Amino acid sequence: MVVEGDMILIGLGSNLTGRHFDSPRAVLEAAVAEMAEHGIEVLHISRFYQSEPVPKSDQPWFVNAVASVKTALAPAALLDRLHEIEANLGRERRIRWEARIIDLDLLAYEDRALPSKARWRDLSADGGEQAGGEIIIPHPRLHERLFVLLPLMDIDPGWRHPVLGERAAELANKVKKTAKQGIIRPMA
Repeated sequence: MVVEGDMILIGLGSNLTGRHFDSPRAVLEAAVAEMAEHGIEVLHISRFYQSEPVPKSDQPWFVNAVASVKTALAPAALLDRLHEIEANLGRERRIRWEARIIDLDLLAYEDRALPSKARWRDLSADGGEQAGGEIIIPHPRLHERLFVLLPLMDIDPGWRHPVLGERAAELANKVKKTAKQGIIRPMA
């Protein structure tokens, strides 16, 4: 599927089920359904993928997807809304990169670079660790993660990174050449 024009992209991930869901995929499907109730219209969703945790650990494997959405919400308000949906589905934020019932990341908002292209480069160089509460768009690690890039390519392989200027397929090819990524495979 190829989508024309500016897109707002949301990354979805889960590797736990919580009390109310029978699989991580069911959690992601519930998140997509809840977005509509919060002023976020899902236009397209990628296939679901299974992926090893990054960084590698003994956690259960993740189920990942990417959705393109339409909303009147500004970037910061959209991110707040995504965090609200996570909380509604049982997410508790404690430790970075821990197993989690749901992770909703604002990957890209049209062709914007926030807080600015120059500042994005500085912040993404350290993985967004020193953001000091600033919203960072595109997501500072989007271009390093196959579990984001492969689903994104399902929606639009020609999507171009607003700061780096490279297409999703080009970024994915670069990442495939590194040893950082674990196994990522489409689900049936």
